[in-house]
Amino acid sequence: MTVSQGSREEVVIAGEEAGERLDRVLAARIEALSRSRLKALILGGAVAIGGRTILDPGYRVKSGEAVSVAVPPPEPAEPQGEAIPLKVVYEDDDLIVIDKPRGLVVHPAAGNWTGTLVNALIAHCGESLSGVGGVRRPGIVHRLDKDTTGLMVVAKNDAAHHSLAEQFADHGRTGELRRGYLAFVWNAPDRPKGVINAPLDRHPHARDKRAVREGGREAITHWEVLQRFAGSDEKPVASLIACRLETGRTHQIRVHLAHIGHPLLGDDTYGPGFRTKAVHLSPQAQDALAALGRQALHAYLLTFEHPLSGKVLEFRSELPADLARLSSVLAANGKDAGRALIRRNP
Repeated sequence: MTVSQGSREEVVIAGEEAGERLDRVLAARIEALSRSRLKALILGGAVAIGGRTILDPGYRVKSGEAVSVAVPPPEPAEPQGEAIPLKVVYEDDDLIVIDKPRGLVVHPAAGNWTGTLVNALIAHCGESLSGVGGVRRPGIVHRLDKDTTGLMVVAKNDAAHHSLAEQFADHGRTGELRRGYLAFVWNAPDRPKGVINAPLDRHPHARDKRAVREGGREAITHWEVLQRFAGSDEKPVASLIACRLETGRTHQIRVHLAHIGHPLLGDDTYGPGFRTKAVHLSPQAQDALAALGRQALHAYLLTFEHPLSGKVLEFRSELPADLARLSSVLAANGKDAGRALIRRNP
């Protein structure tokens, strides 16, 4: 079967295929698409049965079911430069530091082949980006989640890439690297600071999530309470916490803080059970949280050693407008607490 660009393929499940996995059946019936590609299409919402979108590649098909597969045009072999505005904090011949906005995916992947930070960097830097990370991750030595804002450094040549990668792998244990985050969380810890040492691995039932699991990869997060916010019942309903990473696992802060009972405000992935606590917020805070539409996490501090000069560089980022508003309405005195706290050195 030949698959055209932007085509739609229809498959009717035969009797002998009943009970088989959806991705396996489609791979056998649509020869031009690999099973891994079809799995990505299913997870991306491109496959429907009887008009109902199916998101589980392991869905067991039934005889007679009509499966519709929306096949997008093939992704480009290499990402192309796109004129996406970047907030450049610092730049020289070896590296660039940017303040990433919400909603910007770092590198191309299934479902996000364009409109990423990499596309923006290619347009901004031209061919100067390091190739060590591969064609889809040129210069990328670390990442932030799509809706996490804040500071990132990108290498512009291979020497810088190797040096920065080594610093991030060391996580500041012997070097100058420091990564600081500001997190608005539900409730308030019963002590001023602490360390979460809990291994992380893939969630056993959700492919796109992580979970604390025995035998997972080591993950260590240091945290300190900067401010507690009282609710309508005068009890702490939320807190502003500074986090420092000693390891760099996917979703580490989000999973770790949820693990100790303080998920991020706005994090529907790891804190859906805390939505009802919004009733204890002021009307203004409820509005700010509803308008946020993302996890309340900001990478405000980034310190590292310049890969060529050896000079220690430190950068700080103010809270973006949505989090600054949230901080302001949460604070009982109405002041913009976030701006003052960023200048601290937690």
